[in-house]
Amino acid sequence: MEKLLKGCGTALATPFKNGAVDFDSYKKLVRRQAEAGIHFLVPLGSTAETPCLSDEEKVELLRITREEFPSKPVVAGAGSNSLDATVKTIKLLEPLNPDAFLIVVPFYNKPTQEGLYEYFSAVAASTSKPIVMYNVPGRTGTNMKVATALKLAHEVKNIIAVKEASGDLKQIERIIAGAPSDFSVLSGNDDQTFPIMACGGDGVISVASNVAPSQMVSFVDAALSGDWKKAREWNYRLLDLFDNCFVESNPIPVKAGLAALSLCSAQMRLPLTEASEQTKEIMKATLDVLNVKS
Repeated sequence: MEKLLKGCGTALATPFKNGAVDFDSYKKLVRRQAEAGIHFLVPLGSTAETPCLSDEEKVELLRITREEFPSKPVVAGAGSNSLDATVKTIKLLEPLNPDAFLIVVPFYNKPTQEGLYEYFSAVAASTSKPIVMYNVPGRTGTNMKVATALKLAHEVKNIIAVKEASGDLKQIERIIAGAPSDFSVLSGNDDQTFPIMACGGDGVISVASNVAPSQMVSFVDAALSGDWKKAREWNYRLLDLFDNCFVESNPIPVKAGLAALSLCSAQMRLPLTEASEQTKEIMKATLDVLNVKS
C-alpha cells in the first residue's frame, strides 16, 4: 500500500492579534505553505500552542486548513494525557475531515509501555481515521520504546505512522528496520531529518518549514529522490535555522521569524511569552542569510 505521509509536513504555528487568534493571517500562512509545495500540513500540534486554544478556535483553524489545502494530507493534532479528552477532541474535529490525527504520547502521567500500547489501541479504535503516534520524551517525560512502537504498527490497522522526536537515532533506525512496508517513520526534529531519511525514514514534521517552506521542500525532495549530495548541501545550509528555531521554547522563535517576514505578529499566549529582542535579531539574520521571502 502507498504510504499516506511522505516528505515535509509543517507543524503550523497559530498567529495571534490582540490576544485573539488571527484567522486572516493564518489563512495566508496556509496559502504560503501550499504555494511552496509542502507535502502535508499538521495544524493543532504543540507548535500551534494548542493547549491554549478553545474548542471553537481549534475547529476554525482546522476548517481553514482543510479549505485552503484541499488536495494534500492534513494531520490534525488531537492528543492529550487523558483518553477521554483525546477521544472527545477527535470527535470534535472529525466533521472537518482531516486525513489523520496526530496523537502525542501522554504527558505528565508517565505511563508504562503497556499503558502506551493500551492507550494508542483505544484511541485508534475510537475512529476510522489513521493515527500518527508522536514520541517526544523531552516534552512528555516518557519514551515510547521500539518494541511498543512496532507492536502498535503491526497490530493496529489504522496506526499508520510515527513522528519520532526521541533524538535517539539507534532507536529510530530500529523502528524503520522493523516497521511494516506501509508505515511511515517521520523525523520530529528538523536537525535529524537528513540522517533519518538516509536510514530509510519518510520525511519530517517540521518546525523550520513555518518560516522557510520552499527551502525545506527542496531539501526533503532531494532526499526523497535519492540525490544525497544535494540533500546534504541543503542540510548544512539549513543547520543554523534548525538550531535557531529553538534558542527559546518552540514556537517562540518561529513566531519571531514570521513577524520578521511581516506574515503575522510575534504574539504568544501565556505561559509562553514573546521572543526576546536577541531572538528576534537572530531569526531575522538567519532568514536573511537563507534569502527567505514572505
